[in-house]
Amino acid sequence: MVKAEEPHYACGLKKEDFQTTIDGKKTDLYVLRNAKGNEVAITNYGGAIVAIMVPDKDGNLANIIQGHDNIQEVISSPEPYLSTLIGRYGNRIAKGRFQLNGKEYKLAINNGPNSLHGGKEGFNAKVWDAVRVNDHAVVLKYTSSYGEEGYTGEVEVWVAYSFSDDDELIIKYSAKTNKKTIINLTSHGFFSLAGIANPTPTIDDLECEINADFYIPIDETSIPTGEILKVAGTPFDFRKPKKVGQEIDADHEQIKHGAGYDHCFVLNKKEEGELSFAARIKEPNSGRTMEVYTTEPGVQVYTHNWADGYKGQHGATFPRRSAICFEAQHFPDSPNHPYFPSVILEPCKEYTQKTIYKFGVEK
Repeated sequence: MVKAEEPHYACGLKKEDFQTTIDGKKTDLYVLRNAKGNEVAITNYGGAIVAIMVPDKDGNLANIIQGHDNIQEVISSPEPYLSTLIGRYGNRIAKGRFQLNGKEYKLAINNGPNSLHGGKEGFNAKVWDAVRVNDHAVVLKYTSSYGEEGYTGEVEVWVAYSFSDDDELIIKYSAKTNKKTIINLTSHGFFSLAGIANPTPTIDDLECEINADFYIPIDETSIPTGEILKVAGTPFDFRKPKKVGQEIDADHEQIKHGAGYDHCFVLNKKEEGELSFAARIKEPNSGRTMEVYTTEPGVQVYTHNWADGYKGQHGATFPRRSAICFEAQHFPDSPNHPYFPSVILEPCKEYTQKTIYKFGVEK
């Protein structure tokens, strides 16, 4: 019997390099391809996006998201959240504590004095069940058990990735719980629109626009102070496009707290839950653009401030500030700020989110 030859992918990745078994569950690689032949590659380990192959202004394809080229390196990455799914709670919860129904819950502390991105083994470190829908879509499912990482309730989560013929990566999330709990899901894509390389270029020259009149300031441990401040007159004003690097090292308390940008922007919305424009970036040399649309009230913008040049896919290296993240989400530490939009999920309700990353070219 002749073994079927593995298809050749533009991203240069091989399914067999992503196949292993962890706690009885199999990992694999799923390459979504649209009518133009552009690709998005995802592994069901942590829902990590390991490649997005889109053209520049001259039609040259390159991978514009940071990732690894085999499952072992995804698992042991120096950046555990590299382009993965995040849950149960994206971002930080102060001192790993929150109250629900009058009871205090204690979470793992894994980021200074706080809990970050779901704890020591969040959704980024789980093998999800995967169902291939068609050439351009895959659905991942994970059941988070009662008490996992200290959270209450058993939560079933579905994440559907699809890659449209308009070069839109569409991520739809849904979740249900059997007991009142909190939830804040996101995808932590590390985008490098110039294309990953050795070294991957800095994002300083990216032109960036963010549809937010307000942002959430943080303390020295990156926890919200509780204020919601205007971006006007601060380095956080991206209402008109400007270079990411223009004020990334400004003499400003908030920039110092984040070691650059690592802040949640309060998106301008006409109504709660509407799918609306959040942000746009353009890479001037390649001409590549990315637009972000989301139903979420906020977007955490992170400029890869702690990377140290570690190795990634196909010999690429990821130096400090070589990527930008737009993590669509509810606000950090919401359970401890009752006037922030609620992150509580009731047993009779369904959590939903839709976020779109639309890629293009501007000559």
